Amino acid sequence: MILTASTIQQAVGCSAAVAAQWAQPLTDTCNAFAISTAKRVAAFLAQVGHESAGLSRVVEGLNYGAQGLADTWPSRYAVDPKAKPKKPNDLARALERKPAAIANNAYANRMGNGAEASGDGYRYRGRGPIQNTGRANYGAIRDALRAKGIKGVPDFEAQPEALEQPKWGALAAGAFWDARNLNKLADAGRFDDITERVNGGQTGAADRRARYARALKALAA
Repeated sequence: MILTASTIQQAVGCSAAVAAQWAQPLTDTCNAFAISTAKRVAAFLAQVGHESAGLSRVVEGLNYGAQGLADTWPSRYAVDPKAKPKKPNDLARALERKPAAIANNAYANRMGNGAEASGDGYRYRGRGPIQNTGRANYGAIRDALRAKGIKGVPDFEAQPEALEQPKWGALAAGAFWDARNLNKLADAGRFDDITERVNGGQTGAADRRARYARALKALAA
């Protein structure tokens, strides 16, 4: 599978310059992880495109206001998680517009991260086009890529910023995809199930489906 910049631009909806930057890394990733049919590639590009806002965002910003925190993590930051609309709690108001503090609080003691004071939450916040998150995931990606025989793989725990580079970010997305057996779901056309495994829910489902349809069209061209 060779992905041209033109195909990526059409499928992902990014600029020509961004598509050119990602063409080789995404081609290498698809080849490394058997993302080798139109259905597989379209599903992969759709999910990557959504998570990275068209390959324009490869590091999680987390600059939430209090309301955004309540809406995004209601169990943590809403007075009543089941209420509509949700009302931010005192913790949300204390953390709003403080990205590092938000990450350290939201991701503490999860996904291999240490306590809030360790700074792991922000250090290992979402990176790469599929927003790999958490110290344990960074280490697992490193190990998976090295097991594939890919040369020069950095220690992402020691160098988390490396996942912001197209080469490593794309391969990390491929490792994530492979670990969750998403090629099989793509073959079966179970796109919403792929979204569930990527997102843990159906957030952005309509945009993901629209991207999938566009990618299938681009790959058939």
